[in-house]
Amino acid sequence: MSSTAIRPFLIDIPQARLDDLNDRLRKALWPAELPGVGDAYGVPGDRVQRLARYWAEEFDWRALESKINAYPQFTTEIEGEDIHFLHVRSERADAVPVVLTHGWPGSILEYLDVIPLLTAPESATDPAFHLVIPSLPGYGFSGPTRSTGWGRDRTARAWVELMDRLGYQRFGTIGNDAGSMISPEIGRLAPEKVIGVHVTQLFSFPSGDPAEFEGISAEDMAGLQHLQWFLDNKMSFNTLQSQQPQTLAYALTDSPIGLLGWNAQLFGESLDPDFIIGNVAVYWLTGTAGSSIRFYYEDAHAPQQQPTTTPTALAMFKGDFQSIRRFAERDHKNIVRWNSYDIGSTIGGPNDAAGHYAAHEAPRVLVSDIREFFAQVR
Repeated sequence: MSSTAIRPFLIDIPQARLDDLNDRLRKALWPAELPGVGDAYGVPGDRVQRLARYWAEEFDWRALESKINAYPQFTTEIEGEDIHFLHVRSERADAVPVVLTHGWPGSILEYLDVIPLLTAPESATDPAFHLVIPSLPGYGFSGPTRSTGWGRDRTARAWVELMDRLGYQRFGTIGNDAGSMISPEIGRLAPEKVIGVHVTQLFSFPSGDPAEFEGISAEDMAGLQHLQWFLDNKMSFNTLQSQQPQTLAYALTDSPIGLLGWNAQLFGESLDPDFIIGNVAVYWLTGTAGSSIRFYYEDAHAPQQQPTTTPTALAMFKGDFQSIRRFAERDHKNIVRWNSYDIGSTIGGPNDAAGHYAAHEAPRVLVSDIREFFAQVR
């Protein structure tokens, strides 16, 4: 029998798991690599080896564990699955409840840097927020999923249930990556509850109708060319995870080096190693490397949705996926803010996707955009 109880939670990874991880990192078998090819065949070995050394010799899991445990955490069962979440309430009586949703290969770590900025703004005139930050079903401390269907639709439904259990009848949604797909779905599913939707990507693509390209701006054409480059060079993860996630799961679950190499393809070189390894370690230590990628399979096999009508804001970052407004307005009929930011990172070149993890890379820029949007729609 399912329970609606909300249970306190603390992260406490057994030392034996950490010792086993260290042993596996030390005994890693490395593949042969062609000389002088850079990243043409995938993530270069020197980068993975550098990150692996950092993981084994410098990364402090217990410090990260303590940092997360400093915030109130809970679990609850929704539709037969355990859902882990941070619930950090502001001291402000006028605070706006929001649910913040991460993606893959990110985790709740994406949002740690914005927690104090959103819950306790320095200025009394800036909006404050009560934060609910869940681990996606099958991700991190939610643990592996035990049932099928956990794509954007079912997750959105679970988040509505979660916010209802917490007593929030009106709330906002904030998302990045997969969270940028789930957050609009929450607004579609419960428009009477959702104040507004704030995302860092609006994943709307050409339909195939040539008329969509008539009069397209040079800026939008450049965005499409960037997307085409990504599709041609970096989209293998999506194809495999959408078609055969279980086949890949064996390698990711058995080898921390395999997991690091696979997930590192979407962590840019400008990101600090603690953030990269912290996210990878969450998947490894919770045994969710395989269950997390099922999201892609579920989403690839889900029916197409109708346009959303909830007030929507986009804060996109140069180097990341470039949303195209004419396509986005086809899928989202109430876009009220559209902003683009350049955080100036060129460390990793075109592979870096600078700004994709904006809540970590540019927390004050993102928080400012979030504040302005919810001040507008609340």
